[in-house]
Amino acid sequence: MPPPAVNLINFERVHKVYGIRPLLDGVSLGVAAGQRVGVVGRNGDGKTTLLRLLAGLEQPDDGRVTLGRGLRVAYLPQTDDLGQADTVRDVVLGGMAEHEWAADARTREVVTELTAGMELDRGVEGMSGGERRRANLARLLLGDHDLLILDEPTNHLDVEAIDWLAGHLGDAAGTALVVVTHDRWFLDAVCDTTWEVHDGRVDAYDGGYAVYVLAKAERQRQAASFEQRRQSLVRKELAWLRRGPPARTSKPQFRIDAANELITDVPPARDRLELERFATVRLGKDVLDLEHVDLTLGGRRLLDDVTWRLGPGDRVGLVGVNGAGKTSVLRLLAAEIGPDHGRVKRGRTVAAAHLSQTLEDIDPSVRVLDSVEALARVVRTARGELSATSLLERFGFTGDRLTARVGDLSGGERRRLQLLRLLAQEPNVMLLDEPTNDLDIETLTVLEDYLDQWPGTLVVASHDRYLLERVTDTIHALPGDGTLAMQPGGVEQFLRAHRAGQVATRTAGGYETSQPHTGPSEADRRQARKDASRLERQLARLSSREEQLHAQMAAGASDYARLGELQAQLGEVLAERGVVEEQWLELAELAEG
Repeated sequence: MPPPAVNLINFERVHKVYGIRPLLDGVSLGVAAGQRVGVVGRNGDGKTTLLRLLAGLEQPDDGRVTLGRGLRVAYLPQTDDLGQADTVRDVVLGGMAEHEWAADARTREVVTELTAGMELDRGVEGMSGGERRRANLARLLLGDHDLLILDEPTNHLDVEAIDWLAGHLGDAAGTALVVVTHDRWFLDAVCDTTWEVHDGRVDAYDGGYAVYVLAKAERQRQAASFEQRRQSLVRKELAWLRRGPPARTSKPQFRIDAANELITDVPPARDRLELERFATVRLGKDVLDLEHVDLTLGGRRLLDDVTWRLGPGDRVGLVGVNGAGKTSVLRLLAAEIGPDHGRVKRGRTVAAAHLSQTLEDIDPSVRVLDSVEALARVVRTARGELSATSLLERFGFTGDRLTARVGDLSGGERRRLQLLRLLAQEPNVMLLDEPTNDLDIETLTVLEDYLDQWPGTLVVASHDRYLLERVTDTIHALPGDGTLAMQPGGVEQFLRAHRAGQVATRTAGGYETSQPHTGPSEADRRQARKDASRLERQLARLSSREEQLHAQMAAGASDYARLGELQAQLGEVLAERGVVEEQWLELAELAEG
């Protein structure tokens, strides 16, 4: 048995209060060498404070935080402190000359991926928030650290950059990681432990986001102490995880039998045919059509002779490289801009609502409840009518937050209110531009549950793979060459094309096509499928052996010597199964190409 991992940081009965509210109340935990921790929780419950304590930027009010001797820690905050006089080269490379950094493969990869579209000698002043974020992240990744602490690293990154970042962090196996993010796909891809921050506590779960959802559902089932609606939401999300993309449910720690037992009575997330029928009644047959549309903005041709039809009840996800035109397409559909050529045809009954990336300008003196009731006191849903108060409570505005002034809300709360005001308008077409910005995972789960019963046409532009897979039925890509193409294989198909050089990447001068990468051959994939089938048979035998051992242990519970022998055998079987499952996962990914 390998020795236990050494903790890099230890919390001992840590207390931290913000105002009169305890964020951490006697928390004890540790981060081990090489451990990958994802931190989840509601906005305002203390996730960022926890990271700042780990990074040594804040001190506890009581208790102790102990760091290993000589520990090298890097912290990525949500806001940067880049010097306005610096250049991108100064920030990322410390002023290194071109030939110096280009000679190192690791440095070259980070610079190529994260500073694409930025001139290295360009000044930081005037850069967008996304460009500053990528420069700051590149600087951090090029350092030599024992522990990376990242606060919302996926903010401002597109789906390709997030995919690359997950792979890069996965390759840095010796570096420990603690990350706060609302991107559930990223959590599942990168983390082996999940911490949930709530009510002054930090609950730890083994595994990534999928395992966390299963474990939380099981804890709720056993304790039966959580309210019925929250429990059903978690069970519904678990059902999605089990029935959704196979790569997520095949993780070694994810016990499929336990998951199946929990979701036996959970219906599919939504009845697509029924929703389409309702949508047709509300919208008619014609919704939004783009006919031979050209669109040019900022000197770039975003759409080139594009024809696209959106029908009643369609649920479409938009993906593409940053700058390819996702936001512009939504604005085109919302009639906020017009095409250079061609036409956008709208059905007569279309009532579209557009959630932009910028926060809505609401009078800061208005109360939260009043701002929603000014639009609608009652909101009709497929499940019946909801009062404005009930809708607000459903999205986390409870108690004194209902009567709080808009000006006193946090950025995340204002984003939630912006979304609620859009829902209160009862649109039959919703255009959502990066709806996950500033929303915590619990709010995202509530939003997804609401959209499951919402009968209308939905278009979502997002870098959040989990959200896209969860609430949309088809994915369309803007690869950056003026086309708009359906992706039958979903986000993964788009990313494969990107890796293979079939998707344009942004450079300082516009777009260029990356060099193709050689993937596995068809012969490699056939062999991988054959080997995976062999391992599946081996897993079946190991599962059968595990059941036999459990039965023998139950029968001989009073024979402690025999029980010890059986326990040791069970440990060997479980260890072997873990190894085989890991091998099967690698082969399954290879077989998919």
